Amino acid sequence: MHIAIIGAGVSGLLSALELLERGCSVSIFDQQQTGSAASWAGGGILSPMYPWRYAKAVNALARYGKQGYLKWNALLKPVTGIDFEIHETGMLIFDEDDSDIGLNYASVHQDPMQQALYLQHAQIEQVNSHISPKFQQAIYFPQLANVRNPRLLQSLNAYLQQHPRVTIFEHSPITKLNIEQQRIHAISTKDGQQHHADHVVLATGAWSAQWSKQLEIEIPVTPVQGQMLLFKTPKDWLPTMCMNKVMYLIPRQDGHIVCGSSMRQCGFDTQTNAETLAHIKASCLDMVPELAEFPIIQSWAGLRPSSPHGVPYIGKMPNIDNLWANFGHFRNGLCMGPASAQLLAELMMGETTSYNAADYTPERLYQDAFSGSDQYTAIL
Repeated sequence: MHIAIIGAGVSGLLSALELLERGCSVSIFDQQQTGSAASWAGGGILSPMYPWRYAKAVNALARYGKQGYLKWNALLKPVTGIDFEIHETGMLIFDEDDSDIGLNYASVHQDPMQQALYLQHAQIEQVNSHISPKFQQAIYFPQLANVRNPRLLQSLNAYLQQHPRVTIFEHSPITKLNIEQQRIHAISTKDGQQHHADHVVLATGAWSAQWSKQLEIEIPVTPVQGQMLLFKTPKDWLPTMCMNKVMYLIPRQDGHIVCGSSMRQCGFDTQTNAETLAHIKASCLDMVPELAEFPIIQSWAGLRPSSPHGVPYIGKMPNIDNLWANFGHFRNGLCMGPASAQLLAELMMGETTSYNAADYTPERLYQDAFSGSDQYTAIL
């Protein structure tokens, strides 16, 4: 079976891996360079930032993120020589309003990875000595990890580029889905070429609404910009991830610390601005004042694919027999990525699904189109 995947972010690339494991051949198309959009720009926390603020369907997929990346890293690293750098740091959360629900979340939702401890300042210092003394309490999630998403994407790309059943078309925007009798018989690229496949997967993230007109169904996915800063400290300087009031610090193994993030609806604009970056910096220095001693070496912005309640669309698109969806992951595309791809492949191959497919069915588009896609303010 030959599958065409439109979109070479983490959702598209992981979908390709799952389909290759099932014996398919895959063509991957992207309007830019592989892995260069939101998947590269994110922080890589392998959990929703505050899981209790998200729908059950989001956490069901996110719960598999760490396990899924450990599995794929073990398979790909010997081939690519690139380590995903899954960093077992744990996370400190300082939001006092979330303490009770955070402490009880693991037992209420049977999610062992989210086991939390209540720490007072003396205990916080033992876990992370760089935390500001203003924080006298925190909840600590020792099992949470992060994946270094640029390395992840480099490894995925390198593995797929060398695979004999994969063809990758970069800088090849799809201009038309050629539909006859409720089937896509070809997809047209901007250079005028037509490409044929048995099935087509839309893994187009924040750009997914572009298909609304051709498919005659409203797709309520909109871009939400997030801006980030990168500090450089000594190796293993910051021992844990930290979070307060939606701002986070994510340490990498080599001393880089990713700091973010903002939320802004500004279309497809990926320009940073000084005011937003200053706010991110101030929020992070509030948690870890000693960061002021180290240089900021980079800043950037990415576009999250916002969807109602942050629940992605995974499965067969309505009214088209061979068109499939894997988009709309909002802030959690990286941590939901492995499970989303697994579910999509299971559905495409007629297998028993590992997750409740009805929670993610694109049939939801009929109702979600009228509920609006700007509900991220209610989530965070």
